[in-house]
Amino acid sequence: MRIGELARRTGVSERSLRYYEQQGLLVARRTRGGHREYPEMAVDRVVHIQELFAAGLHSRTIFKLLPCMRDADGGPSAIATPLLVDELVAERARIDRMITDLLRSRDVLDEVIAGATADPAA
Repeated sequence: MRIGELARRTGVSERSLRYYEQQGLLVARRTRGGHREYPEMAVDRVVHIQELFAAGLHSRTIFKLLPCMRDADGGPSAIATPLLVDELVAERARIDRMITDLLRSRDVLDEVIAGATADPAA
């Protein structure tokens, strides 16, 4: 599929897809006319990349992680090294801390909202 179709199917801009390719996160072959062509599994790959960016991972970490992730073909293409596993455990701990902080912030907002909407006559 061409870059425009991949962009439509994933909701990711063509510019982002070119960036992913530049960073080694996504691979496209070139046609004789120089157009990018992506395999069907690129859809799953882009979704994984988006999820990892949304979790706050950097492209360098994603680059190391992607070969270990399962794509539509069913299995990882490489075994994670102990160093990568340590990095991923640290990333997971960072995400857990962020979740805890966000839940605390939500609780504070709930208190403010409840106080602002409380009936003063009651």
